[in-house]
Amino acid sequence: MTAARDAAYFDQWYADMAASPARDAIVASTLGLPPELGFASALSWPALGEVAAALRLPADGLLLDLGCGRGGYGIEVAHRAGARLVGVDFSAVALAHAESIAARRLPAGRAEFRVGTLTEAGLPTAVADGVMCVDAVQFAAPPLAGLLEFRRLLRPGGRLAVTSWEAASPADERVSARIHAMDLRRDLPAAGFVEVEVREMPEWRAAERTLWEAALAAPDSDPAVRSLQVEGRRSLESFDSLRRVFATATAP
Repeated sequence: MTAARDAAYFDQWYADMAASPARDAIVASTLGLPPELGFASALSWPALGEVAAALRLPADGLLLDLGCGRGGYGIEVAHRAGARLVGVDFSAVALAHAESIAARRLPAGRAEFRVGTLTEAGLPTAVADGVMCVDAVQFAAPPLAGLLEFRRLLRPGGRLAVTSWEAASPADERVSARIHAMDLRRDLPAAGFVEVEVREMPEWRAAERTLWEAALAAPDSDPAVRSLQVEGRRSLESFDSLRRVFATATAP
């Protein structure tokens, strides 16, 4: 698909979410997330704590949340660290929601959201103390291009935290081409990062299963819930095909 079509698809996806308290309630109850933060991915509250700790943000440092969606994860990390936040996404609808959430959660002037992509964030070089990307780096084409952009944006000593999935087996045809392209152990050093650590996170994956099972058991009440159910059905049918991974690295 073209970038324009992708953005239009996600604009509608986020608009449906904003109109669906039922969808947010399913995600919040299964992943332990505050529903008012409007989370769009499958990262649990304890997992977000691990991401925040790994970034080691200085007080008043700058955090970039790339592929931020509705912004909840980056907003919470910035809140915990006392950091400034810039969120980047290609969905203008998602960014409007993020601005509204940040206005309630962060001090005035501490958050900014702008349209951009994983490979062209539209920000200066070496601007950030930390970069986070939750469950989105696979949408860079290829993922290495996204990691190179993350490296460009980080100051020396800045930290990166990436959550994603990788194929459990390179021969598994159930896995999408995007996920087959993911190899963070290979690509993070190639992008210029040091202190690379990539861990498989089975407890995060177990939380996802709980989310998908709850979604399928819920009433089919609106488009956002139906979308969650479609994703859940597809995920459970091939659940053993993916590994949940958490990668951290440092810009030299």
